Amino acid sequence: MNYWLFKSEPFKFSFDMLKALGGKGTQWDGVRNYQARNNMRAMQIGDLGFFYHSNEGLNVVGICEVCALAHHDTTTEDPRWECVDVRAVRDMPRPVTLADVKANPKLEKMSLVTSMRLSVQPVTADEWQEVCRMGGLDPAP
Repeated sequence: MNYWLFKSEPFKFSFDMLKALGGKGTQWDGVRNYQARNNMRAMQIGDLGFFYHSNEGLNVVGICEVCALAHHDTTTEDPRWECVDVRAVRDMPRPVTLADVKANPKLEKMSLVTSMRLSVQPVTADEWQEVCRMGGLDPAP
């Protein structure tokens, strides 16, 4: 099991929008950064990710799951761009703010702190457990 963080501006695509799509989920499209694309290429079905609202909210609001491996991003004809499909798993009981993440010494090396602009980021197992704890969730998959 690998862990990730997916960032989205809630006015464009929110966690509530993902939840409304149900079990089929949707492609995580529009990513035009090679490192973020490569992160998606490394994903496996069943990997879990934090859903992070960027620009508005600045917080982890839910958990999503990779439900389709990397494939061509249908929002472009350029074959270089790929994406995975994700579906909502559950809300965070207590959203975890960026300020809370930055204030936690256990998360000082988390990509959310060190690579803030990257839209699809890896999360270590320890970081996963700590953010889940902060959000009121049992970190076990």
